[in-house]
Amino acid sequence: MRDAYHEELDSIGDSLIEMARLVGSALGRATTALLDADLALAESVIAADEKINNLHHELENRAIDLLARQQPVATDLRIVVTSLRMSADLERCGDLARHVAKVARLRYPESAVPSDLHATVLEMGQLAQRLVAKAGLVIATKDVDKALELEQDDDAIDALHRDLFAHLIDDRWQHGIETAVDVTLVGRYYERFADHAVSVAKRVVYLVTGEHVDDFVAASEAAAGE
Repeated sequence: MRDAYHEELDSIGDSLIEMARLVGSALGRATTALLDADLALAESVIAADEKINNLHHELENRAIDLLARQQPVATDLRIVVTSLRMSADLERCGDLARHVAKVARLRYPESAVPSDLHATVLEMGQLAQRLVAKAGLVIATKDVDKALELEQDDDAIDALHRDLFAHLIDDRWQHGIETAVDVTLVGRYYERFADHAVSVAKRVVYLVTGEHVDDFVAASEAAAGE
């Protein structure tokens, strides 16, 4: 019975890793659809979000079932509860990838992003993909040091997000209000996607150490200074 129980716990982790893989793929394809005005690709991203949602719901049901049947305590309880929260973060990443694809679909046959901003948006998409891939690796390895790196990695996306806004408020902006709204929304979607990836990594820190990131870092720094 205990072997079966721990297999169920492991399967929840496997589902989280698969969700991270799926949302990363979704964002990459949504970015291509956005920049290339690829309607078929945008539609495929929108349709594929159902698979991510289904994984999220299945994971929720399994976790709740484990709570009811096994009444886990200590580390096992932390695994189940934290997994539920990570699943919610990853499901939201899937939603944000779908939102990017919807902007692409809305502006077809034109690209919603002006050509002079393609490089910035492409880099945001690639960085966000790498962040969620790293979050998936952190889930698999329970590597606290790597988990702590994600917050610094996120700084690059925040800088690109600010760069987008600098273009929008520049007096030389000539692409109109509609395009400005599109770029604002898309920039926000990438920025929030990255934030959810960081949140996943922070939850892994809590899962492994039993401490929230700020408390863990403060304790580590205090110990290093002794």
